[in-house]
Parts: sequence; structure tokens; C-alpha cells
Amino acid sequence: MAQLRRPPGGRDARIMLLAQCVDRTGTGVWAAASVLYFTYVCGMDARQLGLLLGVGAVAGIVGSPLAGRAAERIPVRWLLIGCHLLRLGAMGLLLLVDDFAALLPVVALICLAERAAKTLEMLFATRVAGERRATYQALFRSVANAGYALGAGVAAIGLAVGTTGAYRVLIAANGLSYVLAAALVWRTREPSGRGLVAAKAGDGAGGGAGDGAGGGPAGAPSAVPSPWRDRGYLRFVLLDMPLNLDDSILNVGLPLWLVHHTGAPHAVVPVFLVLNTVLVVVLQLRVSAWAEGALGAAAAVRWYGVTVLGGCLLIVLATGAGPVVASVALLAAAILITLAELLRSVSSWELAVVLAPPGARASYLGVAGMSQSVQKSVGPLLLTGVVMAAGPLGWLGLGAATVGLGALQRRASLRRLATLGGAAGDAEGAERAAVEPARSATASAAPSATSSVTSSATVG
Repeated sequence: MAQLRRPPGGRDARIMLLAQCVDRTGTGVWAAASVLYFTYVCGMDARQLGLLLGVGAVAGIVGSPLAGRAAERIPVRWLLIGCHLLRLGAMGLLLLVDDFAALLPVVALICLAERAAKTLEMLFATRVAGERRATYQALFRSVANAGYALGAGVAAIGLAVGTTGAYRVLIAANGLSYVLAAALVWRTREPSGRGLVAAKAGDGAGGGAGDGAGGGPAGAPSAVPSPWRDRGYLRFVLLDMPLNLDDSILNVGLPLWLVHHTGAPHAVVPVFLVLNTVLVVVLQLRVSAWAEGALGAAAAVRWYGVTVLGGCLLIVLATGAGPVVASVALLAAAILITLAELLRSVSSWELAVVLAPPGARASYLGVAGMSQSVQKSVGPLLLTGVVMAAGPLGWLGLGAATVGLGALQRRASLRRLATLGGAAGDAEGAERAAVEPARSATASAAPSATSSVTSSATVG
């Protein structure tokens, strides 16, 4: 609570965290009710519902790079407000149409704007929280999970009523959350410049503009590298996609395995989500503090693989077991998968920022944001069609592969960090070499001006 009162970034970060909590509360309402709404109100069968959700997931993949590219030219604050209003309009269309063909573009628009909004929230955090962005991310995940839980509780009331009118009220509640979130974002002040904005040491408020696009003035034009041509960064993004599978394991793999391969009672399934929510709220700050910084994030990638492997071993242990053994093993697996999620949230966030060139972080983070969107669309199919189809050996293979990919991601990240550090050192040395002769010449030509030149250089 003390961190929430004085978060990294001060007033603007506090307002943005509140906006994100409101947004996730509305999202929790819709997430809990959407499948039943499309099934019972819109009359979709399983095939249509799967296609609808698949199209939405693909649209979400596009949203992240679009948002990152736009943020290079338009203030993040205004883009985020636009995303919230776009989502509001699309949710309003859900109240007017129930035809499958008409719903496809509407749901695609909702998912695209939602994914774009999440990427923009990431960019905003890198600016207002500065080097303490990992702490901000931990606070965000805590309030987001609390919002999701609150939204699910609100949805439970509407689902208990079960009428078409009740479902429409839930849709309207989600739309209201977008209005409130947009109003809160409007109250923030976005820092200038493209780079990071470090928080002030005294009160945590945002400071001045950070490092610019190319080391010159914040408003000076400079060439921005493209993430699509950066093989090192694309390698990080590609490896990050399978290292997001904890979400699908928790929400798809564990429930289906419990139902079809164990003797555990079905009532255990909701406990997975309760455990996940409570542990994220309680432990996210502690895990983020342990894995803070680039080196800590790289270490967290390795432990992510080990933790997922442990969860997979417990799932194998539960296979064919009776109610008690299976329930205990699967609940322990859910705890380990949640710990993996906590580690992944730190590593993905921090590495996506520090591995990107300072002057092009908006477009780079937009590409990095594709990892979660791809996982949401491909992850469930991978689990059901490959891992679970292979039985216990499939789970063991998944755990071993995750350990290997985590080690590979850690090694690649450390190598890129060393390269970026060397490049930064070379640039600093070249700049110093260019400045020193100029200072010497100025000192010899005009000794009386030396102090003012030195002072200006120091301030710069």
C-alpha cells in the first residue's frame, strides 16, 4: 500500500495505475461473461466460437507493433485515450449486432485495441517510472489481478441472473470502465522525449526528458532503427513466445488434464485461478525486487524454465491418481506455474526494454508485445494438439524444452547486453574524443571562457 501511494513516477504513475485497475475490472467482467454471451445470446456453436476467438487473437497480434510504431510519432497519452474510446465504440456495437459475420470484425477490433492499449501502457511506464520500471510493473500486476477478480465477481452476479438483459448490463459495465479509464489517462502529463524518464530520487515523481533518440536534443530528428531488421531483437521476441506458455498451462492445460486424466473433483478447477490471483497480488513485488535489473531479468529467464519443469513433473505425478493425490499435485503445479508467471512478467518486461536501442524503444516494444498475443492464439492449440495428445511424455517434453529455451534466451540476452554496452561505451569514447580537442582549442584561444564552456558541457 505504501508503494501504491508513492509509486515510481509519482502522481502520473498513481493515476495510470488507477486507470489500469478500472480497465482490468471491466475486462474481468467481459472475460467471465463473453463465452456464455456468444453461446446463449448470440446462438453460436463451438466451431463459430473458436473461429471468432481465433480471429480476435490474430488481430491482437497486429495491435502491438501498430501501437509501437504510432507512438514514435504521436504522444502515448493521446493514443491510449484513443484506444479506450475505440474499445468503447466496439463494445457498443455488441449491443446492436448478434450476427456471426458482423461480430467477426467487431471482436477483432476489440482485441486489436486492447492489445495496443497494453503496449502503450508499457511505453508510458518506461517514461514515468524510469529505471524503477520493474517496481511499477509489479504494482501494475497486483492492481490488475485485483481488478480482474473484482470484475469476475461482478460478472458472477449477472451470470446468476442469466437473462439477455443481464448480459447487456455486463457489456455496458465494461464500456463504462473504458470511459473512466480514458478520463483518468487524460489527467496525466506525459513526459517529453522518446527515452526513459528517471524518477526523482526525492519523491518518486517523474523528472525531465531522458535520453533522446540519438543523443542529441529531444526534438532533433534522427534515424530510428527498425526492429524488423534487428536480428538480435527478433531472436529475443521469437524465444519469448514459447516462454509465455504458463498462461495456457494454467487456464487450459491444468483444467483439461484434471477432467480427463485424473480423479480430482472438478471443484478444484476454480481454485487454480484463486491461487493464481492471490499469489500474484502477494508475491509480485517481492519477485520483481529479486529479479530487478537486466542481469536479474536474465537470471529469471533460467529459473522460469526450471519452475515450469517442476510444474510439468507434478502434472505427470497426478496422472491416473485418486482424488486426494491428484488434487494436491495439481494445486502444487498451479503454484509453481504461478511462480513461473511472476518470473516471466519480470524478465519479459525488463529485457524487452533494455535490449532495445534507447531512441527506438516505442517501435521495439511494439514488436516485443506480440509475444503474449501469439501465445494466446497458438498456446492452447499447442497444448491440446501436441503436449496433451502425447500424454505424460508430452508434459515432460514441454518442461525440458522450456528449460532449454530459457537457457538459450538467457545466453542470447547477456550477449546482446554486452554488445549494446560496448556500443554505448564506444559512442561515449568517441564523443569524449571529439569534445576534448574542442575544449583545448577553446581554452587556448579564450582562457576567460573556459569555465563557462566546461559548465555548459557538464550540464549537457
